[in-house]
Amino acid sequence: MTVNPEMLNALRLQARACERFGSPFNGAFVDHIADDYAGGGPVAGLLAPWDGADLKTIFDEAAPIRIANTFNHLAMGGEAPALSAAWPRPGATPDPEAAWVAAREAIGPHRAMLEAFLTHEPQTNEVGRTAVLLGGFLEVAAQTGLPLRVFEVGASAGLNQFWDRFHYELGPHRWGDPASGVRIATDWQGGPPRLTAALEVVERGACDRRPTDLTDPTQRRRLLACIWPDQFDRQARSRAAIELALANAVQVDAADALTWTRAKVAPKAGAEGAIRVRPAWA
Repeated sequence: MTVNPEMLNALRLQARACERFGSPFNGAFVDHIADDYAGGGPVAGLLAPWDGADLKTIFDEAAPIRIANTFNHLAMGGEAPALSAAWPRPGATPDPEAAWVAAREAIGPHRAMLEAFLTHEPQTNEVGRTAVLLGGFLEVAAQTGLPLRVFEVGASAGLNQFWDRFHYELGPHRWGDPASGVRIATDWQGGPPRLTAALEVVERGACDRRPTDLTDPTQRRRLLACIWPDQFDRQARSRAAIELALANAVQVDAADALTWTRAKVAPKAGAEGAIRVRPAWA
């Protein structure tokens, strides 16, 4: 099988990015994927849809992180016991080499599952992003004195719809429900946002061209598989956000962002506010 040098380069770049963004396990694991690909190993068949693709296309379609997430998905489900046993877990030192040996052996027996996972773009739906939105929402509420209507495009599973029911730790500052299971801790620099502003959300809406249905255990597992396996705090935060979203009957419309926004986000008297964030999988 011909090795695409652009894919090999993309895998190496992705490995370094994982390391820089706090996942040393994923960095080393993706390097093992790259080594196997360079040697024409079984991982090359999984990456065949990108044969001949250039570097931009490979990253636009997130192929390097897709394949890493694919093995995370398999490890989470227990279908490959040796892989699950070698996967990172709290309190144990991760062993990327042992994990890769188990992952490589699992490719043959589980090829259909792995290939199916690779057809779907990553959707992380990271609720930690709401920490940077909170200040904006509070400022709008403070300046207008009006309730908010909040809309999100590319919402994935819609976890960020319930940002006002999280608990925030902005350095020494606190905001939100102290009993919330979703806790957002940040290294806050500078003065706090307007934490005492009266804030009420009177309407929520979200769309995605392929939303994640949280009531489906298979889709929940896919969503969690996009969280890097050695980032246990993110995993715990996402699981708590899923529970909160389900308890509040989360809804994400399957729709094109432009069409949906035109139909949903017209101004209404007596309310302010709209959020349009980048797609959750980007």
